[in-house]
Amino acid sequence: MPHDHTAGPCTPPPGQDIRYENEIRLLQDLNRTEPVPCNAVVFTGSSIFRFWSTLARDMAPLPVLNRAFGGARTWEVLHFFDRIIAPCRPCMIAYYCGSNDIECGEEPATIAARFEAFCGRVLRELPRSRVFFVSINLAPQKRARWDAIEAVNSLIFRLCAGSPALGYIDVNAALCDGCGQPRPGLYQEDGLHLRPSAYQALSATMRPVLLQAWQEITAPSG
Repeated sequence: MPHDHTAGPCTPPPGQDIRYENEIRLLQDLNRTEPVPCNAVVFTGSSIFRFWSTLARDMAPLPVLNRAFGGARTWEVLHFFDRIIAPCRPCMIAYYCGSNDIECGEEPATIAARFEAFCGRVLRELPRSRVFFVSINLAPQKRARWDAIEAVNSLIFRLCAGSPALGYIDVNAALCDGCGQPRPGLYQEDGLHLRPSAYQALSATMRPVLLQAWQEITAPSG
């Protein structure tokens, strides 16, 4: 089981500021004003999830909530856990984050350690929950940093393999061709963000895994 490296909000790394306060307040408002379903599945992390406008439809019948924000980094997701994730009391969390950390020059081991700290918080406060790490995708815009992306994915894959409360979903197979190159047409002009067809590919990969796990968690005991 992951170690709980922090008991409270994560301190920003040197030289980095806490951002997205306005977005976080909007997400808090959603938690207060909109019904939060029982046994919710929270999607959190950075803009790959934030811009998934068809998420609820694509993941039906899973009761999903989108709590991703801005260009989130792993320490920010940990920092805002108590404000935007914990109040939802999710039974599952789908987590996509780390690409922006790599862009900031963070080491793969540091990124993996922050995800481990996040899982520690989840499993302490929501002990029946499961956390699924969605692999950082090999976006064309990040080509120069693919080695770091693959290093983070590898470290977190091993972490998830060591705990029944964690899961790892590889989406690069769905976003890349048989030669391991990003499939044409799935990315926007910036080579980073995804087109609707890419979200359909993500859904086809992720939904069966999440649905099976959710059914196992919510099945009546006895």
